[in-house]
Amino acid sequence: MNFRPLHDRVLVKRVEQEQKTAGGIIIPDTAKEKPQEGEVIAVGPGARGEDGKLVALDVKVGDRVLFGKWSGTEVKIDGQELLIMKESDIMGVIEGAAADRKAA
Repeated sequence: MNFRPLHDRVLVKRVEQEQKTAGGIIIPDTAKEKPQEGEVIAVGPGARGEDGKLVALDVKVGDRVLFGKWSGTEVKIDGQELLIMKESDIMGVIEGAAADRKAA
């Protein structure tokens, strides 16, 4: 994929949630909410500060992030459904054992 976000924008791929609840109930596709968790696919170079200097982003490619329910703009690139959002729309980065466990 050849896509590079501009400024302080981030390209995120949603991470699919479990198909079942903890009690074993299978959730049909029509009842599922869109996940609010994703993996950063690409990041822009950063935003310009008031002094004109480039301010690098805190997130990097491969980070697992949480974002708001209505954050970003949905786009389709190379057949994949992705989100483009500003770094400020990202609420936080999932680190450590929780991110490793969810990646498996």
